[in-house]
Amino acid sequence: MVDEDIDFQLIFAKYHPKIIGYLRRLVGEAEAEDVAQEVFIKVNKGLDDFRGESRLFTWIYRIATNAAMDHLRKPSFRHVWHTTNRPVDDDGLAGEIDMLPKESELALDTLLIRKDMNECIRSIVDSLPESYRTVLVLSALEGMTNAEICEVLSLTLDTVKIRLHRARIRLRKEFDTQCRFYRDERNELACDRKPRHLQFSNI
Repeated sequence: MVDEDIDFQLIFAKYHPKIIGYLRRLVGEAEAEDVAQEVFIKVNKGLDDFRGESRLFTWIYRIATNAAMDHLRKPSFRHVWHTTNRPVDDDGLAGEIDMLPKESELALDTLLIRKDMNECIRSIVDSLPESYRTVLVLSALEGMTNAEICEVLSLTLDTVKIRLHRARIRLRKEFDTQCRFYRDERNELACDRKPRHLQFSNI
């Protein structure tokens, strides 16, 4: 049983903003609120049966992840997702410079953890397979340890490590192909999408 001092209203107030942010990364802005509503209905119904076998927050994130995956697999959603999240060419790039080689290994984590990631980064993250996108979001954006990700996704530690490794390799490859890195006016690392003909030239 869940601690008697923890009731649903307290849980909702604490976790709703976090779960909304998490779901936005998995199902998109337009669908996040609806999926979050499903999540907290399940949380409310499941509290009486929660036995503390996992931590409360990983239990909630597991419900949210499962709800998001169910939503992503709906044929109607998959059509809308691929229609509205197609890459967009951007020929109006300004202030571009090549990313220095010594920054390449730092670029991925630096750009991912920024809460104001731009459309270039967001569209590439969104295009990843859901298994890769989920572990990256939980790790880089939600700040979870590998052990916590194991609890959320019901995976072994080795599987989580392998997925994170492969996801980062895939993301770095997409960045190299599709993005041009530069320092913005605040001297922070940023990126813009390369014009389509330059993307093809790197394949």
